[in-house]
Amino acid sequence: QVQLVESGGGLVQAGGSLRLSCTTSGRTGDSLAMGWFRQAPGKEREFVAGISKNGVVTYYGDGEKGRSTISRDNAENTVFLQMNSLKPEDTGVYYCAAGPFLDLVESSYDYWGQGTQVTVSS
Repeated sequence: QVQLVESGGGLVQAGGSLRLSCTTSGRTGDSLAMGWFRQAPGKEREFVAGISKNGVVTYYGDGEKGRSTISRDNAENTVFLQMNSLKPEDTGVYYCAAGPFLDLVESSYDYWGQGTQVTVSS
């Protein structure tokens, strides 16, 4: 059974930074592609960033490249999302997801964490 646990969310002022972590259990660190999605209040969940199994390929959602960086440590079964220059519109629940290959769409991911709240104040 694959389980994903996110951490690192919280309240931050606009312009600040946060680093989210997602730790995987039940599978080895390099056997799954990983993604981060955000669900803002009243909106659909959207793709933020994704990383391939070996960490070589990364994808970013619109507006994320240059502000966010996704990385992974397969030895620790952990993926990270470093978010800088945060804006109030970045507020939402951030979900970690895992699947067999890297993609931008939710349906490609088989496993999901419970989410961690990020709130950016203006």
